[in-house]
Amino acid sequence: MLEDKLLLLKFKRGSPDALRRIYEKYKDELLALAVALLNDRATAEDALHDVFVSFAQSADKLKLSGNLKGYLITCVANRARNSKRLGQQRMAVSLGETEPIISDSGKPERWIISSEELDTLNNALAQLPYPQREVVILHVQGSMKFKAIAESQNVSINTIQSR
Repeated sequence: MLEDKLLLLKFKRGSPDALRRIYEKYKDELLALAVALLNDRATAEDALHDVFVSFAQSADKLKLSGNLKGYLITCVANRARNSKRLGQQRMAVSLGETEPIISDSGKPERWIISSEELDTLNNALAQLPYPQREVVILHVQGSMKFKAIAESQNVSINTIQSR
């Protein structure tokens, strides 16, 4: 995307506005991906922030050959994989500790149904072994092609397709 190339050029030249725009443009999608991979919002937020801190620190040495969104998705997936590997997930918080979610929908009953369906889907995904869950989420939610997932995980495309 042309906007991404321009933002990346400005970012490499030290523009904090470019970094802020990149973060604002992709944070929601990347957070949703991290939550799906880690099954814990707090850990996902930490992972996303770690990715952007590393990204910000690498401005001078960043050599991006593909698209920015794909690069950031891969970074989030790698961070989530490392977090899972190291077992750094936090304990789930009780309902009393969570913040209320306010729907911007005009129809609360529709929001409740969507929320329940999302919970069911997340619970089903959580039952999958992590390598399979990662492939499904990266392909469906992250819009990554199987070949790109295989390259990011250093495995064959046949392995990814079987997952």
